Amino acid sequence: MRQAVEQGQRITENLLNRDFHAGAPNQKWVTDVTYIPTTEGWLYLSPIMDLFNNEIISYCIQDRNDNTLILQTVKQAFESRKDATGVILHSDRGFQYTSHDYHNMLQKVGARISMSRKGNCYDNACIESFFSHLKTEELYLYDIPDKKEAQRRIEEYIRFYNEERIQLNKNKLTPVEYRRQLTYPKRLFFLSNFIINDQSFLQICKQC
Repeated sequence: MRQAVEQGQRITENLLNRDFHAGAPNQKWVTDVTYIPTTEGWLYLSPIMDLFNNEIISYCIQDRNDNTLILQTVKQAFESRKDATGVILHSDRGFQYTSHDYHNMLQKVGARISMSRKGNCYDNACIESFFSHLKTEELYLYDIPDKKEAQRRIEEYIRFYNEERIQLNKNKLTPVEYRRQLTYPKRLFFLSNFIINDQSFLQICKQC
């Protein structure tokens, strides 16, 4: 990975290179920060999306746009995805992503850092598209009175986006449904090794 240092910041090459397809989970993640206005001031949302199924796998909401916002998002992602060594994590060149703290953390967890070209939002189009959906389908529809209400609406929309909103380019499934397609055949194989009656099978499948 080529890396340049500009005024104390670390800039890496664009490994993603607008190839937004991933054949399995935890191959390619994308991230960014968006600003949410409220009557009490700004909130900042930092999510990470898995390009395999466009699922938001972690996020952090704060009233300060700083390194802690980003590092907490990354920490949460790697705690929830134990098999993510070698994943490409793509971002823009924001100050948090060029910081030594960010690079050191990703090096420790075995992630590969990718960055958009300077001033080119299309290099990170998938996460930008998510921000657009969040704002036009939820936040811009209401007068949000305070930060607490804004956070509630953001969290509820992320749940809706992952679990209910279908993705046309993912076989018209939700992100969670698309991911579960991978594990469902494995569960059936596991269950086929046991003699079970139809009612037991039905009860187990309801939990999948």
